[in-house]
Amino acid sequence: MKISIVAGGPEYLIPDLKHYDLKRDHIWIGVDRGTLFLLKNDIFPQHAFGDFDSISDDERKSILDSSIIVNQYRSEKDATDMELALEWALKQNPEQILIFGATGGRLDHELMNIQLLYRSLRVRTDVKIIDNRNEISLHLPGCYDIEQDHRYSYISFLAQSEEVTGITLVGFKYPLEQAKLQAGSSLCVSNELVNKSGTYSFDSGIILMVKSRD
Repeated sequence: MKISIVAGGPEYLIPDLKHYDLKRDHIWIGVDRGTLFLLKNDIFPQHAFGDFDSISDDERKSILDSSIIVNQYRSEKDATDMELALEWALKQNPEQILIFGATGGRLDHELMNIQLLYRSLRVRTDVKIIDNRNEISLHLPGCYDIEQDHRYSYISFLAQSEEVTGITLVGFKYPLEQAKLQAGSSLCVSNELVNKSGTYSFDSGIILMVKSRD
C-alpha cells in the first residue's frame, strides 16, 4: 500500500500527481486546502485532515458533504494538520508515503514539514517530500543504492545530527570514502551521479538527502 498526502502549499510547486497514481491500493489524503486541489485535479481523496480555516464556508461544506472521510479539528490545537495526517498514515503501515504541497509558502510550515520526516525513522517507513524541483528524504546509518533520475540533476547530503561519520559515496562525480560530515558543512552539496547507479553509506548520524534540479 502507498499513501500520498497533499497539503495546501503553493499549487505551482505541486507536480502532476497523476504520474504518481499507479496502483489500486493507493490512498490519497487531503490536508486542509490540499483536499480541494485533489478534487480539482480529478483525484478523489479517501481521507481529509484539517481545521479547514484556509478555505471558504462553501468550500468547506462541499468537502463535508462529500463521501470523503473528514477528520476535522479546531484551529487551536497542539499539532499541525500535516502532523495529524502523517501520524494517521504511519499507523497504516504503508510501504511508502509521498507528501506534496508541503514546501513553499510559509517558511515555518516548510521547515516543520521537513522535520516531520523524523517520524518516519521510528517505524522505518519510506517517506518523501516532493515538489516540482526537489525530493527530500531522511536516512539512518546503512548502505543505500541510488539510481540516476532524469528529473533531478543534483544530489545533496546534509547532516541532521551533530556529525555523520564514515560517509562513503560511490559512483558520484565527487566520491568520498569514510569521510566525516559536520552539521552546517556544505561538503556534500550539489553532487551528481556519473554512472547509472551508485551507492551512499554512512556509519553514524542522520542524513537528509535532497535530490533537486535548477
